Amino acid sequence: VGLHTHGFWRPKPLLDTARFTLSFNSRHRKKHQNSQALWKREAVQKYLEALSKEYQQVSHQLSADSLNDFEQRSLKRRCANLSPIAAAFQEIKEAEREVQELEAMCTELDSRDEKQLLQLALEEKESLDKKMNMLCRKLFQLLVPKEKYDGSPVILEVTAGRTTGGDICQQFTKEMFEMYQNYADYKRWTFDIVNYTPAEIGGLHHAAAHISGENVYRHLKYEGGTHRVQRIPETGLSSRMQRIHTGTMSVIVLPQPEEVDVKVDPKDLRIDTFRARGAGGQHVNKTDSAVRIVHLPTGLAVECQQERSQQLNKEIALRTLRAKLCQQLVEKQLSQEQSARKLQLGTRAQSERIRTYNFTQDRVTDHRISYDARNIKEILSGKEALDKLINRLLEFAEIEAVTQYLENLQALEGGG
Repeated sequence: VGLHTHGFWRPKPLLDTARFTLSFNSRHRKKHQNSQALWKREAVQKYLEALSKEYQQVSHQLSADSLNDFEQRSLKRRCANLSPIAAAFQEIKEAEREVQELEAMCTELDSRDEKQLLQLALEEKESLDKKMNMLCRKLFQLLVPKEKYDGSPVILEVTAGRTTGGDICQQFTKEMFEMYQNYADYKRWTFDIVNYTPAEIGGLHHAAAHISGENVYRHLKYEGGTHRVQRIPETGLSSRMQRIHTGTMSVIVLPQPEEVDVKVDPKDLRIDTFRARGAGGQHVNKTDSAVRIVHLPTGLAVECQQERSQQLNKEIALRTLRAKLCQQLVEKQLSQEQSARKLQLGTRAQSERIRTYNFTQDRVTDHRISYDARNIKEILSGKEALDKLINRLLEFAEIEAVTQYLENLQALEGGG
């Protein structure tokens, strides 16, 4: 936080001070699981009041004749940044006043035993509460700047884990890959399969896809990690004994900026060709169209076998390799900025399962935000239910960022 020469607050962007991850191990965060709960915090109110007051000061100072060109440009930029925040703040305050008036009305109607009118008032209050939460979330989205790669397309990879007793992991991996494919269709994104290695009994060992569209990385960045499945296999001895098996699969989500600033020396690459495996048409097992590229300095290896043309497969594999190298640079940069916190920016995160899919209880649990959702089939269909879960994660991440920022702000004020 710095003080502008004209005497008003100029806080740094939130994530410059408070870079966060979706591990959410802080227990005291749990009581702020929605935007409206965070809005009620005194520290939030004070901070937003300060920004609103600063907006009024900046607007007033812009009318001064003594400003030089540099000061005027600087003030206009600040005014443009503060304007939507100040407007959203006032909108929430107005909605809050309406809620308070309705609460007073409900108390009065209840004392007069006006049941019909009370029901109408309660319904209107419920509608206003939803509006309040939506406005609060909109405000916190304004406070938390978009991450650098939020608008980028991604490379999404799925890999089956290991388990005893059959193909539960491979089957689950296939279902998960199809879930993300359906989600891409639901969001009207483009989903291009880069690699697909099926298992022998109808499952999937590994697959990768390039997904492009609006804000793809923003929606998928918290899907990276270990996903656990608990179910009774449909075939085999375990199915007859009704024995529950536990398996895992991992998801990796790599942002792929349009212009990846990574230089790859051809001398550092080993390029192998081989025959494509699995389903894919007449060219499978007849031509060496599949390509594997190994980046010798890092040991990173990527494969592509989806296209009939070896050259096209090579181009796709090279693009994927660049994305992975770029991801390493991003992780290194973030870890240098805040090495004390666990970072999960599209990494495998094998040490922590992020989500459990319990088929016997028909429940999906996201462990990072203690959130349970029913109806696994609806979530695996990759449509509205999955979108609701992902948006819940995004909202919690925004709350975490604002909360962390305010704590840092209070610590700075206390120390200064």
